[in-house]
Amino acid sequence: MTSPLITPASDGRWTPRLWGTLLVLCAAMFLDALDVSMVGVALPSIGADLGLSTSALQWIVSGYILGYGGLLLLGGRAADLLGRRQVFLVALGVFALASLLGGIVDSGPLLIASRFIKGLSAAFTAPAGLSIITTTFPEGPLRNRALAIYTTCGATGYSMGLVFSGLLTEASWRLTMLLPAPIALIALLVGLKLLPRSERERGEGGYDIPGAILGTASMLLLVFTVVEAPEVGWASARTVLSFAAVAVMLAAFVAVERRSPSPLIRLGVLRSGPQVRAQLGALTFVGSYIGFQFLVTLYMQQLLGWSALHTALAFLPAGALVALSATKVGAVIDRFGTARLIVLGFALMVTGYVLFLRIDLDPVYAAVILPTMLLVGSGFALTFPSLNVQATNGVDEHEQGMVSGLLNTSVQVGGAIFLAVVTAVVTANAPENAGASPQAVLDSYRPGLTVVTLIALAGLLITLTGLRTRREQQSVVVAKSTPREAERVVVRD
Repeated sequence: MTSPLITPASDGRWTPRLWGTLLVLCAAMFLDALDVSMVGVALPSIGADLGLSTSALQWIVSGYILGYGGLLLLGGRAADLLGRRQVFLVALGVFALASLLGGIVDSGPLLIASRFIKGLSAAFTAPAGLSIITTTFPEGPLRNRALAIYTTCGATGYSMGLVFSGLLTEASWRLTMLLPAPIALIALLVGLKLLPRSERERGEGGYDIPGAILGTASMLLLVFTVVEAPEVGWASARTVLSFAAVAVMLAAFVAVERRSPSPLIRLGVLRSGPQVRAQLGALTFVGSYIGFQFLVTLYMQQLLGWSALHTALAFLPAGALVALSATKVGAVIDRFGTARLIVLGFALMVTGYVLFLRIDLDPVYAAVILPTMLLVGSGFALTFPSLNVQATNGVDEHEQGMVSGLLNTSVQVGGAIFLAVVTAVVTANAPENAGASPQAVLDSYRPGLTVVTLIALAGLLITLTGLRTRREQQSVVVAKSTPREAERVVVRD
């Protein structure tokens, strides 16, 4: 239940407390994204200071992904069962402590452990925060605006993380680990005062412990297998057996959920076409973007010789465009609907990726790179908020945490899987000679960029079916209406 202290004013305006609540939730989303992007630039300094191998450095990134992606389903359901406010605040406190720990440790394993704990806490703050928004703001223009601001804060955090990392690493890599701690602490203290209290769900079936174990274990193993596959080999016995184990556990999970009176995920929610398109859209959208950013970062730093800060500034136009659109996208969603904006956003992303295939070893930024950044930024600004709105619309309040966890799982698993695929494609095409020419290295990147484009194109084709379904539904409405009513329907469309 939502606290009456934070309901909108009678004329629809947001009260200061409502704004404060949203800002606390946005701070957590900003930190989640910030933490993902900041650590990448700092890895060389961390390795030199702590004497870590390349494989160990990989786990500083992968440990966070493993905790985040593996426990999102459990985090989303825990928010519904234990109370969204309670879960959010406790997890945010753990995030702050893990950030502090990561900045003071002198051991690689302890640093990796702190990263896993941060990912685990983010797996609870992300779905809890999203479900607080969807249960605080009523479905429609108010929620659309709130979700647009919330999701664009994540994109802004990711972009600003690159810039902050480039600046802070110059002084010490430890500052990149410590920066989230005071921000999380401030958000926690403000959240204690402002976040609305929610009732816990008290279903007759109690807790779905078998489903929680199977769902969490299968997601953990899936993310672990995908992260490790490029290192141990996609066709290795270990990878094949791990994927087989994931398939068995997921089949068992589905069987348990079908019989459970209080399931971790109510499978019936996936009978909704818009819900399925939102989940698949999130999977392909984020997967293509993460793969794109990975390859572009390698291209700029390894082939063009740009600094970490220079690279971050090259991405900045996309992030700035997303940030500037935060308060406007909600109104655009109200006017055109999520289905159209998702399709348009995917089309812009695909166009941007295709244009980037023109790169060479001496690009003119304004003519070659900037158009792609602007198209990608525009696509992100339209698509990501719309996917969140589409996934949460029409869902009962007591299942908002579940759906939020499912959507965030699609985001994280999509990023992990498709990044691993893109990395494998680039590795397979890499020159065998260690002293290969820069042009040969660039040529090995192009198949990866093509895969990125195809992933986004698949997302576009999937989401296009939403427009066809919408037209078919409108045709039925027109056929059943009187001539005057039919005319109003056509004009409104």
